[in-house]
Amino acid sequence: MSRTCPYHPPPGYANLRERGPLSRARLYDGRVAWVVTGYEETRRLLVDPRLSSDRSRPDFPVLVPRMAAARLTALVGMDPPEHDVQRRMLIGNFTVRRVTALRPSIRRIVDERIDALLAKGEGADLIPEFALPVPSTVICELLGVPYRDHEFFEEQTRRMLMATSTARQAADAATALLGYFDTLIGAKLAGKGEHTPDDGLLDELVEDRLRTGELSRPDLATIAMFLLVAGHETTANMIGLSILALLEHSGELARLRADGTLLTGAVEELLRFLSVADELQRVAAADIEIGGVVIEQGDGVYLPNAAANRSAEAFPDPDMFDITRSSRHHLAFGYGVHQCIGQNLARAELEIALGRLITRIPTLRLAEPLDALGTKPGGSVQGVLRLPVTW
Repeated sequence: MSRTCPYHPPPGYANLRERGPLSRARLYDGRVAWVVTGYEETRRLLVDPRLSSDRSRPDFPVLVPRMAAARLTALVGMDPPEHDVQRRMLIGNFTVRRVTALRPSIRRIVDERIDALLAKGEGADLIPEFALPVPSTVICELLGVPYRDHEFFEEQTRRMLMATSTARQAADAATALLGYFDTLIGAKLAGKGEHTPDDGLLDELVEDRLRTGELSRPDLATIAMFLLVAGHETTANMIGLSILALLEHSGELARLRADGTLLTGAVEELLRFLSVADELQRVAAADIEIGGVVIEQGDGVYLPNAAANRSAEAFPDPDMFDITRSSRHHLAFGYGVHQCIGQNLARAELEIALGRLITRIPTLRLAEPLDALGTKPGGSVQGVLRLPVTW
């Protein structure tokens, strides 16, 4: 299902909710799967060990053909205990303390982009000029990936994740990215620091996990690809849609400009309200009785967090954007053992990017009507294709 408004879920989600917290829907390949729209049912299922995230299973549900080919199997596509081993390797780099230490660097990156915007004139498309390069630069610096290659990996990410890509295009993009990281890992192993950043997470993994034999080179390349793709694509769309939502809700934007202490809560409400990563899939490894139905072993289960985050049982007046709402219990980052490992980093990037932008460019406004921006289709990370603004 595709959105008709960039910052609202597809209208079909409300229709599904009317059938109950779980309902049946037919996927593109004719397979029937469960769709979960209830908030409490979504939370319960996301911590239920009988639901598998293993994308190598032949019965794992596929929403669009490219999903079977993209091979994003690290972390999100694994079950415990393999998932837990990889998560423990990485989690220390994404703690609140570690991200707090990164905030000055994030602010520098954000301010450099705003400086460039102001130097160019009185208007710009904020997607390529701000929303995308901010998280792309941040994740490159964190991983130790040369930002000069950003056009290559951003293009491959688009080919891999866009719902309009074919399975062949997605597979080719994944192969290209894995090859890129294999070459980069080889350069780091050889100590070619002159051309390769040598102070990032990837370097730590090379030294502490690859050289010790704890990780294989292909597994490390897969982890690096996952972190790079997840680290810039979702946050870029979130920054873009957050700016749009604020500009479209001028009253909330005015409240935020008047009281900067509301920024942290505003980010949580934006995460709930927008839910850009709206594609959580699982497969039942055993029968599960929930919400008055039985999910049978082998059944596909789709948990769209945009539906759960617009549930009136958890959020009164859920379709209203309110930056003073208590939204911290949203499911935008998932829930349970697969909850997004980079959520602290994403929050910091959103707070700094939005806070600095609305402060430094107080006259920011949309340059074109909402319906001219282009909304990304269903089956991909949600966002707008363009965000032309003026000031």
